[in-house]
Amino acid sequence: MFDLIKKTMLTGIGLALKTKDEVENLAEDLIKQGKLSETEGKKFLEEIKGKYEDSQKKLEQRVEKTVKKLIKKADLVTADELKGLKKEIRELKKAVSEKA
Repeated sequence: MFDLIKKTMLTGIGLALKTKDEVENLAEDLIKQGKLSETEGKKFLEEIKGKYEDSQKKLEQRVEKTVKKLIKKADLVTADELKGLKKEIRELKKAVSEKA
């Protein structure tokens, strides 16, 4: 199940990167053809990069939220929960050994 999720997310990220590259190439072509000034082209590229970065952050947040939901549904222990349990066991062992 996790492999499917991983493959789906990687596919989405790959498409996003491909789209970004294509938009950048389009802007460069428009500059070369004289349909955009160099200043307009740079501004356009900066806007696209900003939107891409925002979209990437949102995608990462969604992926993280989805993975957390899946972990919870699958009833898996998180690393933080495991660390807490280990700490509790150490404390219990210490308490038992002190009473013995």
